[in-house]
Amino acid sequence: MYETKALAGFTETVTEALKSNDSIALVGFGTFSVSDRPERQGRNPATGEAMTIAAKRVAKFKVGKGLDAINN
Repeated sequence: MYETKALAGFTETVTEALKSNDSIALVGFGTFSVSDRPERQGRNPATGEAMTIAAKRVAKFKVGKGLDAINN
């Protein structure tokens, strides 16, 4: 029960920060940020027809050194 409330609070905090174009850094864990993805050309996989994929903002996560230690 407490875990659910903690996760909901964390998710809400990160979401609000990203909506404001801020980043959240958790030392040793990682950094949440927002990136702008430009409009681009793609293909419909079902028909092969060319299509335009709209520009959008996307959430990104960069792993911190604490979690990157699993690769050693």
